[in-house]
Amino acid sequence: MDRLTSMSVFVKAAELGSFAATAGVLEISPQMVAKHIAFLEAQLGIVLLNRTTRRQSLTDVGQAYYERCKIILSEVESADSLAFDMHTKPKGIIKVSAPVTFGAIRMPSFISRFLSSYPEIQIDLSLNDRFVDPLEEGIEVMIRIGELEDSSMIARRLAPYRLIACASPEYLAKRGNPDTVAELTMHDCLIYTNWSTTSLYRWRFTRNGKVEEVSVNGRFRCNDWKALLHAAISGFGITLGPETILDQEVKAGRLVRVLNNYEGPSKPMHVVYPSLRKPTIKQRCFVDEIISEFGMQEDIC
Repeated sequence: MDRLTSMSVFVKAAELGSFAATAGVLEISPQMVAKHIAFLEAQLGIVLLNRTTRRQSLTDVGQAYYERCKIILSEVESADSLAFDMHTKPKGIIKVSAPVTFGAIRMPSFISRFLSSYPEIQIDLSLNDRFVDPLEEGIEVMIRIGELEDSSMIARRLAPYRLIACASPEYLAKRGNPDTVAELTMHDCLIYTNWSTTSLYRWRFTRNGKVEEVSVNGRFRCNDWKALLHAAISGFGITLGPETILDQEVKAGRLVRVLNNYEGPSKPMHVVYPSLRKPTIKQRCFVDEIISEFGMQEDIC
């Protein structure tokens, strides 16, 4: 027998004073009421109820047990209510992982708006360019840039992560504006080292369907692209970075796009979450808002 069910029957029997009345309220037989009480007494090795043909009463230990059972059953009801409430209303902490550059520059304003719309949600954002195991690290939602390999994840496609090349007006006034991809070899390029694990740093562009690739050189390399962005604005070289971020600098006049007649590299981007459990409502709300903010609506397999 289930102990919590038996405890519920015992509490009701103690309050109503008879097995028959308890059976009527719980819609079970008096014999089943007796079985639940007997089960508890056998488990505990004590007598909870003194029973005669005319009346029943709690023993001293039965009275104490009754009081504790009421507390336990109340806690169980509260826990069930909390779980139901969190399943029906967005509430609680969402652990999110995102790449460093995208997460640091694009996510804060989005998260601020999201939290304003959902006051009972908290966001724990972790920024990292390494591979993250969501199950091992407790991550509920991830932004991933690049091809996906993990089939255990549910993925929703976002707008591609497009890269463009830019430099400051001051740099271009001194060094000239490259007209072709090959001319990049004559320039100081600001190199994001996370894009390559070798000493050769290759930038790839496309024009009229033809791919052109060049090995670039530069005196400043960094694994945090934000540092390279500041260096480009300071006039130290040409940076290759996210179009959505660099466009803001171009509009502000701090940078100028180079190689306008070429398309820069493009990487797929997705929001993903584990498929091993049903997503919570807070998770679904966050994913839906990310899709609305950053990309396309199609699911992928």
